[in-house]
Amino acid sequence: MKLGVLIAAVLGLALATAVIGYFGFGQVLHALAAIGWHSFAALLAYSALPILILGGAWFVLTDQPARRFGVFIWARMVRDAAAEHLPLSQFGGFVIGARAAILHGVGVTEAFATTVVDATAELLAQIAFIGLGVTVLVLHLGARSAHDSLVWASVIGLALLAVGAGAFILLQQNSSKLLEKLAERFLPSSVAHASAVAKAMNALYDRPGQIAAAAALHLAAWIASATGSWIALRLTGVELGLAEVLAIESLLGAVRSAAFAAPMAIGVQEAGYALVGPLFGLHPDMALALSLIKRARDLAIGLPALLIWQGFEAKKLIGTALESAP
Repeated sequence: MKLGVLIAAVLGLALATAVIGYFGFGQVLHALAAIGWHSFAALLAYSALPILILGGAWFVLTDQPARRFGVFIWARMVRDAAAEHLPLSQFGGFVIGARAAILHGVGVTEAFATTVVDATAELLAQIAFIGLGVTVLVLHLGARSAHDSLVWASVIGLALLAVGAGAFILLQQNSSKLLEKLAERFLPSSVAHASAVAKAMNALYDRPGQIAAAAALHLAAWIASATGSWIALRLTGVELGLAEVLAIESLLGAVRSAAFAAPMAIGVQEAGYALVGPLFGLHPDMALALSLIKRARDLAIGLPALLIWQGFEAKKLIGTALESAP
């Protein structure tokens, strides 16, 4: 593990501990007990829905037959698990997710090209989802001037994110020469692959209907994921409206995206929940308990996915070694 990642993880853990300690370890533990195993089990089972939608968003960008749909559900699970739990950047998660698809028969070019475009479609959907959250925030706070700075910061952040997304799309559409130059410098043997991936990405952008469908599915996945949090809170007896929970989750998504360099967004997520939740009537201790229960859910899904992926990698490696043996 790189020293910088280790330092970020330690600082994040310290921040999370400080935030929980500030609001009281006892109160947060009490809130966790109130959520209980029944709410955790319901949240875990419900998580199958956004996972299916995310797999579908990736699948619609491919030329694969319908019977391969499950491959992209699986590969998306591996991508998210790697990005969330391994000491890698989000970029590392994308590479591992593409690798998981390749292991199950998807071509290298298609796997990497659709991964990049799928990430772009997800970014566009997240902008829409954050916009929804900001709208609910403005309507909820009304004319309370004490929060004007928060509203303006949210609007400006949303605008900057939209500009960044536009620049990212333009970069992809003109990426052929850039990818070839990078490949020539660092991986000369992969120049042909880099050129093929760039061409495949450009071909995808010539089919805006597929990208729009992927973005719509990603928006549905964002909403479905937030609805899971709302269900967990309702099972606990927290009377909070769905619109308010959607707003909390959308603003937390923006915070996590801004803190992409922090492993698992440790500390950042907890601080975000503690600050944003009360704006919509969610008590800080319950907000922190929700954050912790979601982390437990991610571990329960992500760690088995990574272990199974490693099993597939080992099987492939052993098979290759046996084929090359004299």
